[in-house]
Amino acid sequence: MGKPTGFIEYLRELPLDRGPAERIKDWQEFHHHMDEKRLRQQGARCMDCGVPFCHTGKLISGAASGCPVNNLIPEWNDLVYRGLWREALERLHRTNNFPEFTGRVCPAPCEGSCVLGINAPPVTIKNIENEIIERGFDEGWVLPEPPAKRTDKKVAIIGSGPAGLAAAAQLNKAGHTVTVYERAPRPGGLLTYGIPNMKLDKNDVVARRIALLEKEGIQFVCNAHVGENVEAQLLLRDHDAMVVCTGATLPRDLHVPGRDLAGVHFAMDYLTASTTALLAGDSKSSPIQASGKDVIVLGGGDTGTDCVGTAMRQGCRSLTQLEILTKPPNDRDADNPWPEWPRVYKMDYGQEEAAAKFGGDPRRYLTTIKRFVADKSGALSGVVTVEIHWEKYDDGRVVPVEKPGSEKEHPAQLVLLAMGFLGPEQPLLAELGVERDARSNIRAEHECYTTNKAGVFAAGDCRRGQSLIVWAINEGRGAARECDRYLMGSTDLP
Repeated sequence: MGKPTGFIEYLRELPLDRGPAERIKDWQEFHHHMDEKRLRQQGARCMDCGVPFCHTGKLISGAASGCPVNNLIPEWNDLVYRGLWREALERLHRTNNFPEFTGRVCPAPCEGSCVLGINAPPVTIKNIENEIIERGFDEGWVLPEPPAKRTDKKVAIIGSGPAGLAAAAQLNKAGHTVTVYERAPRPGGLLTYGIPNMKLDKNDVVARRIALLEKEGIQFVCNAHVGENVEAQLLLRDHDAMVVCTGATLPRDLHVPGRDLAGVHFAMDYLTASTTALLAGDSKSSPIQASGKDVIVLGGGDTGTDCVGTAMRQGCRSLTQLEILTKPPNDRDADNPWPEWPRVYKMDYGQEEAAAKFGGDPRRYLTTIKRFVADKSGALSGVVTVEIHWEKYDDGRVVPVEKPGSEKEHPAQLVLLAMGFLGPEQPLLAELGVERDARSNIRAEHECYTTNKAGVFAAGDCRRGQSLIVWAINEGRGAARECDRYLMGSTDLP
């Protein structure tokens, strides 16, 4: 695909970002667009590789290799190279309901498994994907497509995150009457409240897609917390099927002395409060503020990075990010071969911003918090950290062990816990009577998505555990297919 010699003629290019020191002054998306000539050159780099791995969507060594929604990447790269943008959009929408989301926030496992990436910089797949969908909106090609006819079946979707939206979109295409129940004031779930605005604009991007889904006939009911102010059993009674897409929102806690001090917060509480304030028109009204404070973020994943970027925009005085894992190497290790996801050192947008203001990468590896420190008034004033190393036991367990004499005290008036999630919140699952696995996730086999309750399906993080948005879209589409098969006896959904 693309130009046969394109990978030789053109270097990998990405659109310029606004400078880190400049972009922390506001909450706007920070990526610039690339001109069409250079975009077509990037599409031309997609080589005729024979067996493309970019769209495989396999789990290798616990991480995604290739695109989990099986995007037809070589095909639409070739179409972009040839200037056939509308055809590229059609190809993209065949597999991905929301490329404007994945084109912004997906970590791009497709690029990690690009054949060109074996010995050269991979194709800029993620950027091309985003440019295709944005071109589609700009040109007026993305229009509501309500179904030609309706069935007499009604489906309730619980949760309006990426899995819920994908399930709703597909079931609506099949002609079913779909209602999405969301406990927050706005639909979008994680897309609206969990991802900061500078990565994914809430009005220009998320609300745009929600409005399109509404025009296609999907109904959204917000402030509807199923299991609390909405009875789950009534929904089951009034609908022919249900798809549970509540996410994995139970955060992992840190049980060390001083945890109950004011100023120690879960990352998602912090990010949600910040976005809620921004949507209300006053970012400074968030009840959890980093302004003028020494901030420590515990956790080195995407959520931790989002906390870093948010604290930078709130005007923190200093920032340190603690990571319990080892610093990744600059290049792939021998035990991390292509097409596995490359576990290599990189600086994401948040670390770039902290480095621009404070002079270096804020991350401290092989370090965790041992206890929180209070001042004389009982307020959080600092943390005591300890360095660790990892020890492997004969039974295969790998556990962190403190390094003697490594304790250090750091000033901190705000600590954000971004250590991942344990699974879905349990009360709703208990009320529905669905079985759970050993990790507390809903027991429903992948590609089937059926629970032990007839007519109840599960998709996304509440089924597979904390994962990528693109996996949630994959599962939402799959659950819709199986739900349609349950309702109609057969299905045409992919």
